[in-house]
Amino acid sequence: MSYGQGGPQSQWDPWKPHTQQPWNSGEDDGTPDWAALAEASETRNKRRKLLFIAGGALATVAIGTAVAVAVVSANGGDPEAGPSNLPATASIPGTGTATPSFEPTSAPPPLNPADFISSAKKDTAPLGPDTLFPGKQVTLGGTVYTKGATDDTSGCASVAGGTLPRILTANGCTRLLRATYTHGDIAVTVGVAVFDDAARAGRAKAQTDDRSIVRSLFGKGGVKPFCDGAFCRSTRNAYGRYAYFTISGFTTGKDVTKNDTAVFGAGNGLAQFTVNQIHRRGQEQAEAAAR
Repeated sequence: MSYGQGGPQSQWDPWKPHTQQPWNSGEDDGTPDWAALAEASETRNKRRKLLFIAGGALATVAIGTAVAVAVVSANGGDPEAGPSNLPATASIPGTGTATPSFEPTSAPPPLNPADFISSAKKDTAPLGPDTLFPGKQVTLGGTVYTKGATDDTSGCASVAGGTLPRILTANGCTRLLRATYTHGDIAVTVGVAVFDDAARAGRAKAQTDDRSIVRSLFGKGGVKPFCDGAFCRSTRNAYGRYAYFTISGFTTGKDVTKNDTAVFGAGNGLAQFTVNQIHRRGQEQAEAAAR
């Protein structure tokens, strides 16, 4: 009985499993065909090299694409993320192999400007009409006010009226500085009373009433008399060791009424300007102390 008959011989393919390996001759002598095996092995090695070369090329293309994307993103910049003109990577600290070390530090808290204008011991910067009311004019809300007469006295009560002289004396006012500003026929005198500390200034302000006024300053700098017998509008407040007042009226001698909004606006604006100047005084001393 013979075996293997009944169909064509299956062809041996080294890349297909379950195919039979051919022999040297029709006789089965148990010896493998070494030449065929060597040829198949060489074919497999060539295919592997081709696969490795193709895979390496694809990887190179992928890496090149990633680098190109990173460079484009860096050069594009992002205004919300900060400046785009960063130095090269090699020069940026912390991009090398060594791990940087830093000593633990803590930034000091910012100095409070109010602390420097609340006590005569800290508030040591030069003080005078020219430092508190600098320049020749001030613009408030689009309106230009020209600075006229200025005054500085240690006799606080002598330049105050109504109930204010008694209040200033009782709380130890040491100086009272005044400046007058004009726009058209409107004139405003600003008065700043100086005390040793914020407690005294605050107490003086709390004791004032509608009859506590600073006297208008005129005659100097070409300022015509105002608020000298006519009804005028006044304000009063305190900040730090300073109490500040305004009196506003007309150089024509007419009374101020509630309909004279320009007079009210001038008094309010110059009061705000004055407190801003006091606060700036504290800021400058705080910055100098921090340096």
